[in-house]
Amino acid sequence: MTLTGQRPARVGQEEPGTRPALSHRLAERGIDKLLLLLLPALVFALVLFVYPFVYGLGLSFQPKTGGLFGAYVKFFTDPSVRGLDSIWVTLQLALPAALLNVLVSVPIAYKMRGKFRGKRALTTVLVIPITLGTVLTAEGLLNFFGQRGWLNRFLGLLGFEPLQLVQNYWGVLWSLIISGFPFAFLLILSYLSGIDPSLEAAARTLGADWKQRFRRITLPLLAPGLAITFCLTFVLAFSVFPSAILVGDPSGSTRVIAYVAYNAWGQQFDYPLASAAAIVMGAVELVVIVLVLIWRSRMYKGSTGGKG
Repeated sequence: MTLTGQRPARVGQEEPGTRPALSHRLAERGIDKLLLLLLPALVFALVLFVYPFVYGLGLSFQPKTGGLFGAYVKFFTDPSVRGLDSIWVTLQLALPAALLNVLVSVPIAYKMRGKFRGKRALTTVLVIPITLGTVLTAEGLLNFFGQRGWLNRFLGLLGFEPLQLVQNYWGVLWSLIISGFPFAFLLILSYLSGIDPSLEAAARTLGADWKQRFRRITLPLLAPGLAITFCLTFVLAFSVFPSAILVGDPSGSTRVIAYVAYNAWGQQFDYPLASAAAIVMGAVELVVIVLVLIWRSRMYKGSTGGKG
């Protein structure tokens, strides 16, 4: 029974003078006990990523000499460190490796998204390099391309001079391509599999050939996947370290930035310089990723076409 002059509360409307419990209001905003499931991941990120990054960043500003930015000044100006050269050498390795892996993966994945006999076996062969690891890949390259490798033995039988394809720039580049290709291939295959095939079928009924369908439909929808794949493979290649030593020339043509950081940390015991090299490495990677994402935003605006 309502009092005279007062309107009854509507369904779903709070009674005047009453408020739901705090737990109910928090649940309406998405804050409930299920958030506790994020706690292990949050602790994992804080301990293994945030803390080492903050600690390294702070350490890079604590050199013994040179003031606050002494380690960075030493990295860029000291001839014995050769910091700028190491950035350029690493870019010369990482950019071609990432670009080649993406370009080679696109036509293979484009063909592999269909159904044909032997698809699983071929996919397994293409993905196997993931399981090899850097050491086995380097051993294979040395056995095949080394001075006494199979290739040079075969060339010797034909009367040709041996080729120098390892212990230099080319050895590291081959290693990065072999180890990075499976990641690029799987990512692009995932994105291509997510593109609705009816779009191309509709274009085919309108008379578009395969080149027009790829250029006008597939490529724009694949652009987000290409950008992400390039970024991931570039970061993987830019942090190259074991390959630069095993099949490269770390004191010369393959003196990458990771080797500079390792040399400062493990041989010179200059921890601020090693931290500065690591921070510079991350900054260069960030710049390249931002440039790629800008290209991606200009290439295609909309939701991603794949499911990678």
